Amino acid sequence: MKTYSILFIITALMHLVTLVNITFFDGEWNGIALFLSSMLFLTAAVYFGIERRAHKRAGSHT
Repeated sequence: MKTYSILFIITALMHLVTLVNITFFDGEWNGIALFLSSMLFLTAAVYFGIERRAHKRAGSHT
């Protein structure tokens, strides 16, 4: 899967967490939603860093 696809999926999940919290729980689970969104963001940032480093290394050898 391409990096952009994975990052887009993670962003969509972050918005889904917020939507579910507001729609179904009336914002009562704000702490849990914020924690889940933060973990998804950190996952995306780490994944992006790993992919960027791998892409840089692959490009420097050619």
